[in-house]
Amino acid sequence: MCPKTSDILSPLIHKNNQTLPPILDVKPPKSNLSLATKEAIAIARIAIPMILTGLLLYSRSVISMVFLGHLGDLSLAGGSLAIGFANITGYSILSGLAMGMEPICGQAFGAGKYTRLGLCLQRTVLLLLCTSFPISILWIYMKKILMACGQDQEIATMAQTYLLYSLPDLLAQSFLHPLRIYLRSQSITIPLTFCATLSIFLHIPINYLFVTKLQMGIKGVAISSVLTNFNLVASLIIYIMISGVYKKTWDGISRKCFKGWCSLLNLAIPSCISVCLEWWWYEIMILLCGLLVNPKATIASMGILIQTTAFIYIFPSSLSFSVSTRVGNELGAGQPDEDIIALTSLVLPIIGLCELGNCPQTTGCGVLRGTARPRIGANINLGCFYLVGMPVAIVLAFFMGFDFQGLWFGMLAAQMSCMVVMLVVLVLTDWDFEAHRAKELTHVGGNYDRDNNDFVSKDVDNVGTDFRTSDVHDIIKQEEKCKLIKVANEVQESMGLGDYLV
Repeated sequence: MCPKTSDILSPLIHKNNQTLPPILDVKPPKSNLSLATKEAIAIARIAIPMILTGLLLYSRSVISMVFLGHLGDLSLAGGSLAIGFANITGYSILSGLAMGMEPICGQAFGAGKYTRLGLCLQRTVLLLLCTSFPISILWIYMKKILMACGQDQEIATMAQTYLLYSLPDLLAQSFLHPLRIYLRSQSITIPLTFCATLSIFLHIPINYLFVTKLQMGIKGVAISSVLTNFNLVASLIIYIMISGVYKKTWDGISRKCFKGWCSLLNLAIPSCISVCLEWWWYEIMILLCGLLVNPKATIASMGILIQTTAFIYIFPSSLSFSVSTRVGNELGAGQPDEDIIALTSLVLPIIGLCELGNCPQTTGCGVLRGTARPRIGANINLGCFYLVGMPVAIVLAFFMGFDFQGLWFGMLAAQMSCMVVMLVVLVLTDWDFEAHRAKELTHVGGNYDRDNNDFVSKDVDNVGTDFRTSDVHDIIKQEEKCKLIKVANEVQESMGLGDYLV
């Protein structure tokens, strides 16, 4: 039947009072200022809870130092030496190795590869547990090592006692570091703050019980620190289980965690070296203090000063609170040692200058870890701390009469040189190049699935971190080719050409 004349003459598009939306909704480009503001807010949401967590964990060490101070100069010096030795041989290694999972988890989470977070968590815990065994053996023979280094026998004996009762802390740290990174890579930071708050509230009564009531002395301080860390680990695990955070990232304990360690080790070992090179510098200063004229006073003062730098390190803009930190580390019952106070007050202004260089340097190290380039950070720390800072410290302290101050002038030289080199590296970074390295590390393997118009993922476990420039350029060319194929497929479908367009 033929259509009516009215139907033929009717317009193909009916007019109405509504304005048709544009086919392409073109949005004005955002200004650099708005993008920077948005990024700053996103960073602050993660950073502020982490700062609070760091301050809470720092207060734990302050509480321990206060209880050590109540026990006298010998206990404070022995505890400071033990903590320094533990940092050199244990905590710095575990912390550095755990940082190897940061770029993998962070980039995998951003790419939507959630199960890899759980797998990487299992591997990192296993790695830290295996590393803890040789560390524990080293701690058992600590006294002999310290005596061979020329340390005072009484201080070495006290330090040995502290470390023996701190051995279970290696187990706690093997779980604590990976769990914190696992949550942080998912931008989950506020629960970390609450868990840290709970553990700190328990830390004071635990110390009071073991040190004051049971009169266990330096043993009680060590046991209290261990129990506080186990409380923190337990609270984090309870949160993960109750909140259901693990559901999309955890497929259960898998045999896969025993395979594919290359990508983790390629990142963990350089990260560990970078962290250790910086941590060890501080702790070597404690060992050098034991060789000065008044070892008890200088070691105790160095322990207090390192606590001060740790506070500024957590919250750089809080430089003025270093005095409060100093007060928090006063020795026993409101009767601090005058020699220690004099040494500490003398060096505090130098610490302020050190931290002005430490802040950008630390941030730069974080950028290098995030871009899976920890080896560059390790090389910078090696050169600046040990080829610049260490010679300056030794020459000034032992040969030019600066004594205790000379050690910290060496730190100042190391921090400033490290800051300059780090900023140069960041300015010269090719961010497009690093973006393609991230794709290679996490999910883009270069193969293209024509049916799904998408890239086929590679297994991250088989991807290393040493990329050549030619490899990345090949990836870029391959991606451009795949994009052209994708556009051609869309045109093919819109024109109804079927399989005639190749």
